[in-house]
Amino acid sequence: MRSKYMKIGLMVSLLCMLLCVCVFAQTPDQTQELTVLFTHDLHSHLLPAATETGDGEYGGYARLMTAIHAEKEKAPDAVLLDGGDFAMGSLFQTAYPTSAIELRMMGAMGYDVTTFGNHEFDYLQSGLKSMMRAALDSGDPLPALVCANYLPPVEGQDGYDPELWQVYNDYGVRDYIILERGGVYYVVFGIFGFDADDCAPNSGMVFEDPITVAAETVKAAVADCEAQYGQHPVVICLSHSGTSGGQGEDYALAQAVEGIDVIISGHTHTKLTEPIRVNGTLIVSADEYGKNLGVLKLTQDGEGVSLVDYELIPIDETVADDPEIAALTDKYKKTVEDEYLSNYGVTFDQVLVRNPYAFETDDEVSSHQHESPLCNIYSDAYKWAVEKTTGKTVDVAITAAGVVRGSLPTGDVTVSDTFNAASLGVGTEGELIGIYLTGKDLKNAIELDASIQPLMSTAQLFMSGAEYSFNQYRMIFNKVDYAMLRGDDGTLSEIDDEQLYFVVAGMYMGQMLGSVEETSMGLLSITPRDEAGNPIAVDELVNYVVRDENGTPLKEWYAIADYLLSMGGEMDARYASTDGRKVVYASLNPVKLLRNANVFTYVVLLVIAVLIAVIVCVVRLIVRRRRRKAAVR
Repeated sequence: MRSKYMKIGLMVSLLCMLLCVCVFAQTPDQTQELTVLFTHDLHSHLLPAATETGDGEYGGYARLMTAIHAEKEKAPDAVLLDGGDFAMGSLFQTAYPTSAIELRMMGAMGYDVTTFGNHEFDYLQSGLKSMMRAALDSGDPLPALVCANYLPPVEGQDGYDPELWQVYNDYGVRDYIILERGGVYYVVFGIFGFDADDCAPNSGMVFEDPITVAAETVKAAVADCEAQYGQHPVVICLSHSGTSGGQGEDYALAQAVEGIDVIISGHTHTKLTEPIRVNGTLIVSADEYGKNLGVLKLTQDGEGVSLVDYELIPIDETVADDPEIAALTDKYKKTVEDEYLSNYGVTFDQVLVRNPYAFETDDEVSSHQHESPLCNIYSDAYKWAVEKTTGKTVDVAITAAGVVRGSLPTGDVTVSDTFNAASLGVGTEGELIGIYLTGKDLKNAIELDASIQPLMSTAQLFMSGAEYSFNQYRMIFNKVDYAMLRGDDGTLSEIDDEQLYFVVAGMYMGQMLGSVEETSMGLLSITPRDEAGNPIAVDELVNYVVRDENGTPLKEWYAIADYLLSMGGEMDARYASTDGRKVVYASLNPVKLLRNANVFTYVVLLVIAVLIAVIVCVVRLIVRRRRRKAAVR
């Protein structure tokens, strides 16, 4: 009898197993519909911002949440993914290491997975570690974090930090994650690109080749999913590598690695209105700062994954706020005020000045060589703020296009607006330094502006305390034909090559000046010096940060904010237009081409003259030989 019941039990068990296989196994001809929602390069833009034209707004997490809800009503099993650089770009970033606002907001919004971008390492390993620990300690829902080729050093490697690995393990950071939604299995993995690595020089992470690691990860993850669940997954790569002009690192990744169905391409802030198709892989991008919610609708069957529809849903003023996320945003504004802005005696939405002038966008600042009223404000603010803080006269203050992260809007300009416009405001990059340059090196800095910008748009300089002009048609590294010091009252004076001048710049700018000799292939050199004229190494510039009487570093953003506040409520009319401090022109007039030419120009002209003379001699020699041959005949 017992044997009989055992046989019946075994048959029932077999029938149950067969039923499970029938229910859950995906047959080759079965078609599954799926939806992928995505963003990337959010950069702490929790709040809406004005469009570049000033006739509307874009972004804002509360509005983005409304759009996410609407899509999930249509597709409840949709996955929500992000391609990295979720931090750094607004005042909310100031609470990154202490409150982990960005990850906690993404958790509240229902993000399933995100990856690291280069800006997640702006606070170095220590900041990343603190941020992740703060996120875990909050107890809030959090998105999963995946990254396969950009990990901390392991034991035995330089920079190994067991505490960082502990928080990675506690958070559950891994190469890939397997998700199941509505019977569809997804493998989601993270990749960090070459340029992203270049943009995070102080991350301390170990970078491995993206293509090699991606190929290995896809193979392992697909095998894992098939072994565990008996299904072939949809493979999605969260890549912080980017595309450019329809090509780029993610294009190369798709070409080289088989088995990736979708690449969500971050880092380059690209907007792709249609997916890029490469060897069966769809590359998609939704633009920066939460301007759009990407919606990708696919089908999966025995033949693979097929595109059904692709849409970028604009997040603008026509989209209503989600009340829960709006309330959470307000809560985090208070966090920023308490933890950061209180140190400066200002508040998040405090109006600094009313501005009637339409300034350039940050892209326009970098696009061509010119004088910029917006950047005149920046450099004037640096000069004014350092003089106010130290009591010392600043000869020249310098800013660069690369630190201009946004424009100042028309109408009311708030503390938040100002920080967003100069958002390298946290860490050593956002601090002002006071150094000395010889007159010769100061002239070289001016020449750097004239000669390097066409090769590196972010290297364009803007100065307070100097005026100069240059001819774009002149020889490189000798384009400047006029340079003088300009006092606050407009008086001009010669720049003495041997004299030391007190110069103020941001830390980023100071580091760039220290690398000019290498950038110009040794043709220009700029050596930061101390008050006694002793050279300062680039890694020692942190010792020359300008501080107030309490030892608080003077930030670029705060120098601008304080300067605007000093205007008494209305933007100074001098910034309605340019004031002639930088004149850029193009002329082939020989006099203008050679005015104040330096040795470099004359050496090049001599070389050209010698080459012409050699060519003339060779031609004459050839002609003579031909004439002699003709005479012999």
